[in-house]
Amino acid sequence: MANRTGYLKSMGIFSVIDALQFEFMRNAVVAALFASMICGIIGSFVVVNRLVFLAGGIAHAAYGGIGIAFFFGIPYIYGTIGVSLAAAFLMTAVAVRAKNRSDTFIGVLWAVGMAMGVILLDLTPGYHADLMSYLFGSILAVPSADIWWMSGLGAVTLAVTIFYYRDILAISYDAEFAKLRGVPVNLLYFVFIALVAVSIVFIIRVVGLILVIALLTIPPYIAEKYVRSLMMMMILSVILSMLFNMTGLWVSYNYNLTSGATIIMVAATGFFLSLGVDMIRSFYRKTAK
Repeated sequence: MANRTGYLKSMGIFSVIDALQFEFMRNAVVAALFASMICGIIGSFVVVNRLVFLAGGIAHAAYGGIGIAFFFGIPYIYGTIGVSLAAAFLMTAVAVRAKNRSDTFIGVLWAVGMAMGVILLDLTPGYHADLMSYLFGSILAVPSADIWWMSGLGAVTLAVTIFYYRDILAISYDAEFAKLRGVPVNLLYFVFIALVAVSIVFIIRVVGLILVIALLTIPPYIAEKYVRSLMMMMILSVILSMLFNMTGLWVSYNYNLTSGATIIMVAATGFFLSLGVDMIRSFYRKTAK
């Protein structure tokens, strides 16, 4: 029994159980689970529709919202959501009307958002916020209020996805056919881009705006290769996101590492493992022929 106890302690199991006695750790676990659900669903839409660059533009433009929030003394959530939605709608409008020039416009808003955030933070009197927590995340500092926001966002995301699943499927794989069927393509497109923008704001709390795109895209990218439907891709993405988030949180807690960066490194490990599996499968298929 003593040997087993020592083994469990060496594995960090007891330390994690002890850590869950603290509210900040429970909040971190719940935030990771909600972020996993949101990333799995929204990330699948982003990957299938090739919107990774647009999502990256929204994430970096959101930094301008952080600067506005601190400069004017308003809650971080309101400032960041406002700027993220404005940037998302502008980028999407350009992407819909002028696809050939959309990457340039997205790049400009990307840079402007970051620059505006930096300047406003420089001008903020008595600014003492932890910049690193916004750039690289601070899941251990997620307040209870954000948990409620994330639960609401998760519920809305799930409801919209279930209700409009067939239309989302049509839009994702053949937008022209969807239009012929009478699907409000542009409206649903803007709705999901809005969900992407709001999702990014809350995931910033988990892994930071620098790393948020990795958490949105790595699980869906891996899942897409092993499933044959968008629904299963979303489900597997949620499961993989949970695995990466919880493993990263456990590793960061046990080895005193930055949680956001650790979560992304765990996800990146999964990404490269999946590439290795693909190479092995491809090699055996060639040799079998």
